[in-house]
Amino acid sequence: MGLGPVDLISLADARGAARECRQLLLGGTDPLEHRRRMLADAAGAGPTFNEVAELYITAHEASWKNAKHRYQWRNTLSMIAAPVFGDKPIASVNVGDVMMALEPIWHSKAETASRTRGRIESVLDYAAARGWRQSDNPARWRGHLANLLPARRKFAAIGHFAALPWRDMAAFMVELRQREGSGARALEFAILTAARSGEVRGMSWGEVDLGERCWKVPAARMKARREHRVPLSEAAYTVLSAVAPPAANPDVATLVFASTKPGKLLSDMSLMAVLRRMGRSDLTVHGFRSSFRDWASEATVYPGELAESALAHVISNKVEAAYRRGDLFEKRRQMMDAWAEHCARPMVPSEVVLLHGQRARQ
Repeated sequence: MGLGPVDLISLADARGAARECRQLLLGGTDPLEHRRRMLADAAGAGPTFNEVAELYITAHEASWKNAKHRYQWRNTLSMIAAPVFGDKPIASVNVGDVMMALEPIWHSKAETASRTRGRIESVLDYAAARGWRQSDNPARWRGHLANLLPARRKFAAIGHFAALPWRDMAAFMVELRQREGSGARALEFAILTAARSGEVRGMSWGEVDLGERCWKVPAARMKARREHRVPLSEAAYTVLSAVAPPAANPDVATLVFASTKPGKLLSDMSLMAVLRRMGRSDLTVHGFRSSFRDWASEATVYPGELAESALAHVISNKVEAAYRRGDLFEKRRQMMDAWAEHCARPMVPSEVVLLHGQRARQ
């Protein structure tokens, strides 16, 4: 605890202040917390946590791409943090408040608790930047709450999106192509392009060049905020042609996979509903990206960087990312053609090589 600048506080004054702090400690009072309360009282308490949280969300929500994320921010703070310290001055929120909010759900709702902790930390950092807090952030993890709460990896299994084994893709696609509706076609197209659901559902005809067999997703709609070019295999082109034949010349602003409500995007649940009607509630739409990645790793000789580029993943190595200028488009075209062929060609027993002493399973 600092006692003041040396050019203003004499050694005698510093000794006196230190003595007062020790007396507070002997009386069971944290001198740092005591000083924070004194500063808050002198400043008229300042805004509450709820008020600052709303200011933070308003300042940042324009950068959050989907409504679900905005909803989760408000919902977790209002349901978990607000009942405990929402009406408390932001300057006086302490580690006890944060622990009281998080401990009851830390084990039972690990993912929600972890994300809420991060959101509380962001709101408190915002308050400090605005001059409404002077003390350390009580919600920070490293070197602080990490000493009070167990890390999620020690007690909570990390969940993965349920994915279809890559060997079963062709049989699945046969059944999917028998389904009608925009949801089924959007799901088929997402699988063939290894794209995210939101990227496909928000796709407009202005992003598609049927002549070049290319779909150009603008940076504003990508998770990494970088433009992503997607080569269209013959199968993917066929899906688009079935939705709107090339001769139709649809308006560039028109959504490719239209909802029943004009001008509205298909909901994410529309694609999940297709899986449910197929009796495949065990799968997720996002999981098909994992199916593609597993196929590329286990059944092909395409380098991992090519598959990662197809999935529009950010290069984790900053040096490599700085020197990578191209997007490997033509090489990816070959890979996506091979993926489409795999999705159309069921594996048959003749493709299985039996080892000596083994018998084919009936």
